[in-house]
Amino acid sequence: MQFQKTPGWLDWYANPSKPHFILPEGAVDAHCHVFGPGAKFPYAPERKYTPCDAGREQLFALRDQLGFARNVVVQATCHGADNRAMVDLLVHAEGRARGVATVRRAIGDDQLRALHAAGVRGMRFNFVKRLVDFTPRDELMEIAARVAKLGWHVVIYFEAVDLPELWDFFTALPTVVVVDHLGRPDLSKPVDGPEFERFVKLMREHGNVWSKVTCPERLSITGPKALDGERNAYRDVVPFARRIVEEFPDRVLWGTDWPHPNLKDHMPDDGLLVDFIPHIATTTESQRKLLVDNPMRLYWS
Repeated sequence: MQFQKTPGWLDWYANPSKPHFILPEGAVDAHCHVFGPGAKFPYAPERKYTPCDAGREQLFALRDQLGFARNVVVQATCHGADNRAMVDLLVHAEGRARGVATVRRAIGDDQLRALHAAGVRGMRFNFVKRLVDFTPRDELMEIAARVAKLGWHVVIYFEAVDLPELWDFFTALPTVVVVDHLGRPDLSKPVDGPEFERFVKLMREHGNVWSKVTCPERLSITGPKALDGERNAYRDVVPFARRIVEEFPDRVLWGTDWPHPNLKDHMPDDGLLVDFIPHIATTTESQRKLLVDNPMRLYWS
């Protein structure tokens, strides 16, 4: 089957640089995706976008180029609840990958067990209104209760402005809850302002809430431009991400977000993204927790 990618869609950065930052041994890229290839794993009819193909071979090559040992592959919305592309990657990863699936209410217990056996350890709820259609919260809560029995966690994707209306639902989830991309803060607002303070409060008051300090390229206003030739791009994101890493060192994760869905203005150099890490995790101990200890505890223990 042939798919025409959405106009304006950027392909991933073809020749990522070798990072200057040396990752700790056993480092995990804890947020990335796989798209198709569409001829083998068709994109969902209800999708909001059609991506470029970005298969497991390309992700494994990036893993090795950047120096990661493992990946956590998050089901992309363009595949809906058809997790076959993600599971195919897990099967071929020789134990070096785990998955986060999208599941619907109709899924059977045997299907959930099969996903678990393949390496799935979480499911994702997407509340970004431009990407998905609304799913009733009682249905989502029912699914969360079922996957909790498998020891899975729930990944939530939302935008900061919507946190007040989602707070009660998030705090009632019966699992570990992992927030994508710092809860997508508005970087035009201060790091100590009320909007980001609300997110910090969520983590402070609810010890089951974790955060991915990911996607500076998606959040940044200043963009990828570095100062004085240094590899310090996306510097306006640093205060937000560093605050979460320093206050909640045992509940943070990091990942590339490759192949960077729905970016329209620029496609990041994944090597430069790795060099963002020491700006937000400034000690050897915090880097090891972020990149090794925390993801291993959540996905491989």
